[in-house]
Amino acid sequence: QVQLVESGGGLVQPGGSLRLSCAASRIIFSSYVMGWYRQAPGKQRELVAFITSSSKTNYADSVKGRFTISRDNAKSTVYLQMNSLKPEDTAVYYCNANHPVGYNYWGQGTQVTVSS
Repeated sequence: QVQLVESGGGLVQPGGSLRLSCAASRIIFSSYVMGWYRQAPGKQRELVAFITSSSKTNYADSVKGRFTISRDNAKSTVYLQMNSLKPEDTAVYYCNANHPVGYNYWGQGTQVTVSS
């Protein structure tokens, strides 16, 4: 079965950095749009960033200039480099794989907490 496994979350102080990784298995990774979403307590899940199969990227306004999404098709892995973290970035971060024909998969999530 398809698996998306996130890693790299944790506790970081405001202004710090984290790098999330999402390793995919049993999909033709290069053909998928890969995205990162997040969900804070009491809030709806929101899109953070996505990267297309041709490596075009798009970011939520709240993270532009601070976060960078990238992919390594040879490793079937997508990354989210998060810099200048703020307390409002605290959330569970989810990896998503979406194929143009409709296949859609989610990871289990990784907790990011930004606090002093």
